[in-house]
Amino acid sequence: MDHAGRLSRLRSALGENDLDSLLVTHLPNIHYLCGFTGSAAALLVADRGAVLFTDGRYIAQAKEEVKGARIVIARKSPLVAAVEWVVTEYGTSTAVGIEPEAITAGMRDRIASVLKGKARLRPAPPLVERARLVKDAAEIVRIRRAVELGASLFQIARKKIRPGVTEVEVAAAMEYEARRAGAEGMSFPTILASGTRSAIVHGRASGARISRRGFVVCDFGVILAGYCSDRTRTVHVGQPSAEARRLYEAVREAQQEAISAVRPGATAAEVDGAARRVLRKRKLARYFTHSTGHGLGLEIHEAPRLAKGQTQKLEPGMVITIEPGAYVPGKWGVRIEDVVVVTPSGCEVLTPTDKELVII
Repeated sequence: MDHAGRLSRLRSALGENDLDSLLVTHLPNIHYLCGFTGSAAALLVADRGAVLFTDGRYIAQAKEEVKGARIVIARKSPLVAAVEWVVTEYGTSTAVGIEPEAITAGMRDRIASVLKGKARLRPAPPLVERARLVKDAAEIVRIRRAVELGASLFQIARKKIRPGVTEVEVAAAMEYEARRAGAEGMSFPTILASGTRSAIVHGRASGARISRRGFVVCDFGVILAGYCSDRTRTVHVGQPSAEARRLYEAVREAQQEAISAVRPGATAAEVDGAARRVLRKRKLARYFTHSTGHGLGLEIHEAPRLAKGQTQKLEPGMVITIEPGAYVPGKWGVRIEDVVVVTPSGCEVLTPTDKELVII
């Protein structure tokens, strides 16, 4: 990973935004900028360089992971140590940027009390998040591997989904295999929603037993080498009715239309609209209750958000999910999701698999 390049580009952005330094506290942003994956850290980035503050638990880990930044092991809160460093090293006229969405009101008050007016505290725009929008080649390789590992878990689900088996049993088998295959963990709690629960958009695996007939929504992902995957497949237990098949085919068509709309220059809203037009024609628009997709990378949900009104234009290197669905409360639900990367001429589906309805 080009941590030196990332830090250099961030330093350039500081000057463009009238900031002398940026206090980075959002852990995924710290990971992105210098490679550190610990749970307690603050990264101070300025023209003079970058300094990572962490505590004594991470002495060995910081030495192994951190690239492009000096390491300071603090005997107090890394955040407080970083702010004290600003006062000592940078003087009273410096403008310190903070990540407003990554700190609590209490943390901001604590920073201000340490500064005591000796430096100016300013909310910074999402400079690191903007950089993370477009993935470099090394990031795409890692995401591709995470997607491939995650996709393999669907075979476990197909084997385990049977009438009478609990949802959590299926999820546990998938998560066990993910760990066996090298995953650091799941991207999010596995969603395994059967029968009428398939209409719950984020129906985490429960103790409910899979019925003899009905849809089962399987939404799952893994973290591999720090990067997330996300995938949804919907299967049907027992022979589906004609109405169930029509619902599934409508969602599948909506997903394909959205994928076909992904290209450089298209807006996030345009991709979302492509999926919604299909469901509107099928009289299912009111049952599609979430956005068509989202970015992913070091976090499972990143910018851009593919939804109505979103003006962000897609660029080569952006990695997004395409996941339309239709959910009829108290009856059933269907969602189909893939991860795609925007290319110079369109997009590539990172898991090009058959999406015919699987009947168990």
